[in-house]
Amino acid sequence: MAVTKEILDEIALSQAEYDLIIERLDREPNPVELGMFGALWSEHCGYKHSRPLLRLFSQKSTRVLSQTGAENAGAVDIGGGLAVVFKVESHNHPSAVEPLQGAATGVGGIVRDILAMGARPIALLNSLRFGPLDDPQNGHLFHGVVEGISWYGNCIGVPDVAGEICFDESYSQNPLVNAMCVGLVHTDKIATSAASEVGNVILLVGAGTGRDGIHGASGLASRTFEEKVELRPTVQVGNPFLEKVLIEACLEALDTGLVNAIQDLGAAGLTSAAIESAASGGRGIRLDIAEVHQREEGMSAYEVMLSESQERMLLVVAPGDVPAIKSVMDKWDVTCREIGNIIAEQTAQVAVGPELVVDLPIGQLSEAPQYRLEGKPSDADIQRRKLDLDSVSLPQDGPEGTLLRLLAAPNIANKKGVYRQYDHQVQTNTVVGPGSDAAVLRVKGTNKAIAVTIDGNGRLCQLDPYQGGQIVVAEVCRNLSCSGALPLAVTDCLNFGSPERPDVYHQLEQCIQGIAEACRVLEVPVVSGNVSLYNESRGQAIFPTPVVGGLGLLEDASKATRSAFATEGLVVGLLGAGTSEVESHDLAGSEYLQWIHGRVEGSPRIDIDLEKRVHQVCRSAIGQGLLASAHDCSEGGLAVALAECSIQGDVGFVGDFSIADRWDVILFGEQQSRIIVSLPKEHWDALSRLASGSAVPIVRLGYTGGDRFQLNDQMDLPVSQIADVWNNGLEAASG
Repeated sequence: MAVTKEILDEIALSQAEYDLIIERLDREPNPVELGMFGALWSEHCGYKHSRPLLRLFSQKSTRVLSQTGAENAGAVDIGGGLAVVFKVESHNHPSAVEPLQGAATGVGGIVRDILAMGARPIALLNSLRFGPLDDPQNGHLFHGVVEGISWYGNCIGVPDVAGEICFDESYSQNPLVNAMCVGLVHTDKIATSAASEVGNVILLVGAGTGRDGIHGASGLASRTFEEKVELRPTVQVGNPFLEKVLIEACLEALDTGLVNAIQDLGAAGLTSAAIESAASGGRGIRLDIAEVHQREEGMSAYEVMLSESQERMLLVVAPGDVPAIKSVMDKWDVTCREIGNIIAEQTAQVAVGPELVVDLPIGQLSEAPQYRLEGKPSDADIQRRKLDLDSVSLPQDGPEGTLLRLLAAPNIANKKGVYRQYDHQVQTNTVVGPGSDAAVLRVKGTNKAIAVTIDGNGRLCQLDPYQGGQIVVAEVCRNLSCSGALPLAVTDCLNFGSPERPDVYHQLEQCIQGIAEACRVLEVPVVSGNVSLYNESRGQAIFPTPVVGGLGLLEDASKATRSAFATEGLVVGLLGAGTSEVESHDLAGSEYLQWIHGRVEGSPRIDIDLEKRVHQVCRSAIGQGLLASAHDCSEGGLAVALAECSIQGDVGFVGDFSIADRWDVILFGEQQSRIIVSLPKEHWDALSRLASGSAVPIVRLGYTGGDRFQLNDQMDLPVSQIADVWNNGLEAASG
């Protein structure tokens, strides 16, 4: 057939890749085969530019029960015969086109990834980024995404327990919507996607197949785009009520022990699910797509194979066990169709009744070409790292005015208006919910709890992608440690622009190296993840934004610690750094520098070895019962973090620590490796000894009490005033 550039652009393949397909097959592919190659060789499915770099991530841990990339999510042993399964994934491009359905189906897709591991989904988290809300289009995207997440998550009965929301011009018209799901499973019931038994029957269960989502992987998630209206048909449409029933039906089917393999139908639909399942098992498939339940008439083989209709799962069972599985599906009123078999030959054969329309080697389909490019920072990026502190003037409204402006900034202001739309108490496991450093969930039937959190920082990664990558991992582990949990593992979602641009590829490479090094030092393996490239609009790439989700374990759920000051009369201290040093890199990429001065500059720094020691001291202090609260000191710096502790605890704070002439650096700089702790005064000496023994700096900041927020002679504000500003900042910005 004649293949034009327009056809290749539609499926995000280059001419060179098409030529490679012909070379591998020794013939031209037919239209259905070409569509399947386009989907599986897409950036979204094939990881063409990132797979060589992802090999830097380590999985070294006796707790890891899954192989990264081999299954749908990562599984981590938490003891007692239980494992936690978790993963984060992006739905950026669909959400930019149709925010409500894009975000909703992002939730549905990540939930099915967890389900495909045999785990019951027990928690959702999300990391969201938008352009400034004074742009009506950004506001439309923001409200639509939040509505989509709350609608889908609430309907399926999985609590949304934590997350982050950030705003920056770099995300205008290209929002980042990263959804994370956490599940729980018995270690002896972890499911696999690998179909290895010849003759097994392939069952397609769940929703009917329609035309929604075609080219979602190859056309939408693997290239940049400008015109949104024409792309709406490529956005999937979700049905959370069917997803809820599908979850229960699949879990019951898995409990029978008769399901040999299970796979979610996500990106690239039936093509990806069937090919990946067979490839993992070293086998082939033969499908008859005339047997696929179709909800639209006249669908072609191309459309059936590439549809990304939601709420569908693939189950592989022995022929004699099909009636038992169908009985389970009938009980839940879930459609179940036999659509094919596992075959010995490692080929993908697709028929429509008696007519064979696809006959391809599995290996050629599943092994996308890999590209290792040469990256280099742009001149502008290099120049941006130079920050002259003398060029940053002290704000005329002084420390008080600066604090109030920062508390009202959308990136810092209370996000309660968003997360109160999410049900975070359903399933009754939530011990610590949204608003603290990490969410904590009890593990029923045990004394244990798990802590989960998710974080990213595009500004820091824009300034120094290597240091920024380290800092993102450090903050995730710091948040887990502040809750009292030992960090066990992380999942990552790498959101970047076009890797074909040297500066973006440099950012991708350096961020991955930074993440890998931080994970090595902090002893947290990367167990799952996702890569989202080509995040650009109006010719500009987003800030490089690796988002990291973390899992921690508390052996004793009663030790779970919150960030709020709990009562009056507590001593407040700072673990990890002093309050008198003035360094320009402490302002690098800070919220203060951008929000107050309109600048994104500087060279962020982190001492990852000190970071590890700070975490260890914090966890030890919590374990020994020394601390009343612990809060990560990050966005907005020391003054903002202290204010958040006061506001959330509804108690005043009196600070009595020294502040240098450059009060903006001390109060609003974002030096890393710092945790604000509060504790009874009789515990201070024990904490000091603990810190000293680990070579961790510790500074006494003041004490809690009264109803005012006071920092020496720099600030004296009613807690009610700072609370009002913080609580209403996002609503004021979003209208």
